[in-house]
Amino acid sequence: MHVGAPPDRFNTKGQDWAFAPLDPWRMQAAGYEPWIESLRAGFRHGSGLRIDHVMGLFRLYWIPAAAAPSEGAYVRYPHHDLLNILALEAHRAGAFVMGEDLGTVEDSVREDLGQRQVMSYRLWCFDERSPSSWPHQALGAMTTHDLPTVAGVISGSDIEAQRRLGLQPNEEASADVRESLLQRTASNDDTPVADVIARAHRDLARAPCALLAATLDDALAVEERPNMPGTVDEWPNWSIALPLPLEEIEGLALPRAIADAFNTGRSQ
Repeated sequence: MHVGAPPDRFNTKGQDWAFAPLDPWRMQAAGYEPWIESLRAGFRHGSGLRIDHVMGLFRLYWIPAAAAPSEGAYVRYPHHDLLNILALEAHRAGAFVMGEDLGTVEDSVREDLGQRQVMSYRLWCFDERSPSSWPHQALGAMTTHDLPTVAGVISGSDIEAQRRLGLQPNEEASADVRESLLQRTASNDDTPVADVIARAHRDLARAPCALLAATLDDALAVEERPNMPGTVDEWPNWSIALPLPLEEIEGLALPRAIADAFNTGRSQ
């Protein structure tokens, strides 16, 4: 079996992540030791932990190794045990936890996470409500590592890359995201990309979330996304270098504009 995700609005072919799932019964029989060890390793080096695809603690999409992502099925996990252990280990480490609760999320998932003070995840590009209405117990961000950068959306280069890789992108949904981004930033096709990025982050800065995040990719108007779901060797996942060294980034106008927006928003 492989872990992955079924077809959705933006990944029409589904996703095969090409690694094996943990057997929930064997993990339970082992006293959850693999889960405990993973958490302690993560907490050892920081004061916070982001759990990617936190829904996987509730149900995980299993795909037979020789099958297509569309042929998988969800397998339930003992989420109460997993969450209670997570809360205990976070308390012992004196750390916070943020769960990536995006995509196909059952209502009860956020309730269970909230009861244990696991922070939610809110994205400006996909949540068209005013950021000022977002919850405090959350991380607010423009996008994620699996989604297009702002520059990639505006230029159309991201959708073109998906076509070139044969990923069968949802053209209509991608066009809707681009149009929404322009409208919400009072921009048009002639607006410089750096201005669109700065305006979007000024709006994001109004969120009362406990944490706000901006990526260096957006701060440098990079068009390529860090990771392209549904690919292995077809895209240079996690290995695209930034166009400038950190020493030069500090003096650029756009990164400073984003930092100023966040500082101003936090002081209000």
